[in-house]
Parts: sequence; C-alpha cells; structure tokens
Amino acid sequence: MPYLTTKRLTLRRFTPDDLDDLAALDADPDVMRFITGGRAIPREEVAGVLLPRYIAGYERWDGLGTWAAQDADGFAGWFALEPSRAGDEDETVVELGYRLASDRWGRGYATEGSIALIRKAFTELNVRRVTAQTMTVNAASRAVMEKAGLVYERTFFGDWDEAIPGGEHGDVWYAADRDDWLTRFGSR
Repeated sequence: MPYLTTKRLTLRRFTPDDLDDLAALDADPDVMRFITGGRAIPREEVAGVLLPRYIAGYERWDGLGTWAAQDADGFAGWFALEPSRAGDEDETVVELGYRLASDRWGRGYATEGSIALIRKAFTELNVRRVTAQTMTVNAASRAVMEKAGLVYERTFFGDWDEAIPGGEHGDVWYAADRDDWLTRFGSR
C-alpha cells in the first residue's frame, strides 16, 4: 500500500527487495557528490545498516520514515520525513530529505515529492515545523527547498568526518512552520 501518491510518484515502504536499487543509487558518484564527495556507500553498508534502518523506522515513528519513490519506470530514489537531528526526538519537528537517481534529475520530482510530504506532515501528521539542510554549494537542492516552501534560516559549519569539495562554504538550514506554509501553499 502506498504511503503517498503524487501526480507522477508513489512513495512506499522500503523492503529487502529494494537492495539492488538502493545500492545502485548510493553508488552513483553524481548522486553522492554533496553527501560523500562522490564516494559510493559500500553495498554491505547499504544492506547491513541503511536499508534495515529505513525499514525499522516505520515501527519506530508513527507516519515518519524514509520512503522508496517510484515513477512509471520504476525505482526513482527516496524521500524522508524523520524527527529532526537537531538534538531532540520531538516528532513535531521533522527533517525533510530526498535522494533521486541522476537519470530522474531535472523533471521536478524532488519538488513534487517534497511539497507532497510537507503537506502531509502539516495536515495529517501533526508536525509543526519541517527543516532541511544541504551544502551551501548545492544550488539544485537549495532551489528544491525554496520551491517547496522552505525558507533559508542560516549557514552553519559542521564538524564532518571527511572533507567534501565545497564544504569550506558550510551548510545551509531551511525550514517552514505549519501556519506560514499552509497560508502560502494550502490551496495548491
């Protein structure tokens, strides 16, 4: 059963059968450029850590998690709404994330899926605030956040395990509060 359906995407729970698609996504250097500097996440880590974490999330959080995204051609990537990593487990503050296969870029999928998830968060899941972050130099992801109604709040410099080209410019934090977002996007 789908978690969420948009005009062109279906978001559903991950299953163990998604390993090959997820491993391929996380092995694409273009996809991973702003995450690992282009380094692939080893298949063993996808199989033993990431995929089990995504699957366990459905039981851990009511209505939140990381969702496999499919379009008419199959696996397209994933979208996530998870409790914010800002320090507390307050499920009324969630972080939006997305990762799409590079052959799906430029189609508006990231914006379409993000708007649908934010709408669901604010209208069905009792979320009061949605946040997102990316590298300052990731112009495409920043544009998605802005089109989805998130507003730039600050630039920050994290203490990351490994340096990624562009990291010297820091990361950016975007957010939207329920009432403001629904005023701007509620009738769309």
